[in-house]
Amino acid sequence: MMAEHGSPCDAQEATYCMNGGTCYKIHSMNTLSCVCNDNYKGSRCEQFQLFSSSSKAGEAGLIAAVIIVALLILVVLVFVIYYVRKMLKAKRQSQQKNQQQYWRVKPRV
Repeated sequence: MMAEHGSPCDAQEATYCMNGGTCYKIHSMNTLSCVCNDNYKGSRCEQFQLFSSSSKAGEAGLIAAVIIVALLILVVLVFVIYYVRKMLKAKRQSQQKNQQQYWRVKPRV
């Protein structure tokens, strides 16, 4: 790769690259350059790049989005069921209260 355009650095310059990167001296630009090992990037191989186990990252994102939407729908459904049951219970109690008052005999004074 880089060896075609430069030569390996000497022992003193070899420490320029971090994390086991290979140092090359580019003579035309009078600068040092690095060829990084796997999972490292940057001009001096200073940044760790997390490795992705999924070659189909788009599918993983789609699956995550579907799961999130399904959970949101489930939460909304739970709240709707809760409020419907609460309203039915209040209506039933109201009807029972009205029935009790209807059948109650008022004392004569």
